[in-house]
Order: sequence, then structure tokens, then C-alpha cells
Amino acid sequence: MLSIVIHLLCLFALGASTRAFASPVFDQDLSSQGERTNASGGVSSYFFASLERLSRLVDITYCVGTTGIRQPFSCISRCKDFPSLELVTTWNTGVLLGDSCGYVAIDHGASSSIAELPSATHQKVQTDRRTPGVIIVAFRGSYSITNAVVDLSTVPQKYVPYPPVDDGDDVLAKEPEHACTNCTVHMGFLLSWQIARQTVLPELKHLHAQYPDYPIHVIGHSLGGAVGALAALEIKVILGWENTIVTTFGEPQIGNAGFTDYLDAAFSLQNDEDDPEQRTYRRITHADDPVPLLPLSEWGYRPHAGEFFISKAELYPQPSDIRPCVGDSDPNCIAGSDGDTTTKVTSESSAVRSTSNTNTQSSAPWHIPTRLNLWGFFFAHRDYFWRLGLCVPGGDPIDWNRDKYPALKTNDEL
Repeated sequence: MLSIVIHLLCLFALGASTRAFASPVFDQDLSSQGERTNASGGVSSYFFASLERLSRLVDITYCVGTTGIRQPFSCISRCKDFPSLELVTTWNTGVLLGDSCGYVAIDHGASSSIAELPSATHQKVQTDRRTPGVIIVAFRGSYSITNAVVDLSTVPQKYVPYPPVDDGDDVLAKEPEHACTNCTVHMGFLLSWQIARQTVLPELKHLHAQYPDYPIHVIGHSLGGAVGALAALEIKVILGWENTIVTTFGEPQIGNAGFTDYLDAAFSLQNDEDDPEQRTYRRITHADDPVPLLPLSEWGYRPHAGEFFISKAELYPQPSDIRPCVGDSDPNCIAGSDGDTTTKVTSESSAVRSTSNTNTQSSAPWHIPTRLNLWGFFFAHRDYFWRLGLCVPGGDPIDWNRDKYPALKTNDEL
């Protein structure tokens, strides 16, 4: 019954709302990269602008399966924001629990504002610097996300990160550096990737053979974030393509502690002393969004590291509102949210968390946590820089007559 109620609420919200439509592009000014907005944990304007652009790119996925995306890169939504992007393919596997939609696109003249792979040596960006190009793999969220999370959360599936025998690859490119020990993942998320990979991987292999120096950006919202994570693991660990960057928005918990350890190791997320803006996996969460805390930890699911928390509950955030988080379950981020405000968990809970990554949720006094705040599905789960989720002209009323983020002058060419 709970799953039916949540599902109906989510469908009503999506059906009743419209989404943001962007304004014309303005000039590029990325010289502020590396300069933190403030000392309390904000991010640089450069990094903020990169995440904001990626949110618009993932918003475009909601045109797949509805009004569509056409070549060269055209849709009724935000496609015009990215004139140098070329559509390679789209996929749409249906509207069931294992549904997956998205697109693959390429940019042959990408500016460093988004295409450059973060590294330890990455310093200030020169505005005239350009990289060879970039490949985008974008996964759409599911209209049945709540149904998938609630109905299948008690059915974890063993996760073996190796390609099936029918892939045509008799041997791996190299022995994987990381092993997934005692790993389980959400059955619905794994099914979505197993279906999507039949379209995605052949296209990516073809593109990578032609453009081996192009970094691959994997992006996703909601269910698409979970599917994108599984895709990125196969791309990076199994295929051995190191030049892979992942950015997800409102990603649910994917698997158990073993899977979390595996993903953290694969993307080198264990070292909290590294500059968080150089991470190659960025998991963006939002105050009051219940999805990053689902499926429930009581059923064995755990979050992974790489989180950036948007602490401002309402649109529109600023760089100072983006908080780099520490570890898998930072009490100052989504794990410590109680629904209306962000609070620290009890010291006892923090001590337990530091000694065991299996205890990842707050043991604070009983309350209704964000993960059970049903109203979060209406807006918080969709409010990532813009209101994501529907491909319609005109934009959500909340964004009418609104320009792009005025404090950030960026170039939307990738």
C-alpha cells in the first residue's frame, strides 16, 4: 500500500509540473576555478558552473520517450543550450520497473569547462584552453522510481562486475584492479543496466575506438544515477577506460556495504584529504530529497562516498550552498537530514560510523526522516539547480522569466 501511495503522489507531481527552460548563453569566465566561495565548505564558481551545466544535460534525458531528441542535437527542451553537441543514439526500454532511457552524445571541440578530467595537477583554467572532445552518456530518471525502490528493495541481487559470455569479448582487456567481495545491489537497478547496456556499450566501444583520448562523462538523475553508477563501474573497471567521470543527481542507495567499498575503491573516494573538486565521481544530493536515503538502510543498503550536498532547501542554490561531504555517510550532509533541517547525528552514532561502515544512518531520537518525507518527491527530488523531470516548452512556472545563474558567466559549449 505504501508503494502505491508514494507512486501515485510522484506521478501526480510529475504530471502537474513543468520544467525549466533555459535562456541564451552568455560569456565564459572561468578564472575563479580553485578559489573556494567561502571557508565554510562551499565550492568554486567553476565547479558550481560545471555541475549546473550537467544538470541541464541530464534534464534533456526526459525528452527521450516523450517528444524525443533528434540529430544533430535538437529537442523542445534545453538542447539549444549545447550547439556543439552531436547526438549519437538514444534508447528507451519501456515504462516497467526495469525501464531505462537516455542518450549518447559527443562534442569534438569541448572546452575545458566540462570535458577536462579532474586530476591532482589540475589548476586554474585558461579560458582559451580546449580539450580534444568529450563523450556524454546520460541516463534518465524513471517515472516509477518510488515503485522500483519500495517494491524491489527487499530483493537484492548478487553483483558480479564481469561482462556476460555473450558480449563477444573472450578476454578482459586486463585483470581488474578491484574486486567486489560479497556484493549485492538492488535488483531493479541492475536489471535496468543489463537492458540498457545492450545499446550503450556497443556505441561506446565504437566511439572509444575512434576517439580514445575523449573523456567519458556519465550522468544521471534519480534511477538514472543508479544505472549510471553501474555503467561507469563496468566502463572504468572492466573495460579499463580510466578517463571516466561520473556525476549523479538524487541517486538512490544502490547496494550493500561490500558494493559501497568496491565503488569507493574504483573511483579512489577513500582519501578525504584530496581536493573534493578533483573527484571523478560526484554524487549530488539535496536537502529534503528522500531518494538518496532509499532503499532503506534497514534492508542492508548503504550510500557511497563522493557526495556534494546542496544544503539550501529551495531553488536556487549558490556556490556557498554546495557542501563537499566526507566519507560514505557524512552527518553534515543528506545522512544527517531529518526532513526540514540538516542536523548532526548523535555523537554515539558518529562513533559507531567511524568504526564500521555498516552503520551508516543516524541513531538519533525517533523522528520522521527525510527518506520517509513523501512530499520530498514533489519538488526536492527534482530541484537540482533547476526543476528537472519533464520535457515541455516554456519551462516550470517557478523558472519563468528567470535568466541563468547571474553570478556565473559560463560558456555552454562542452
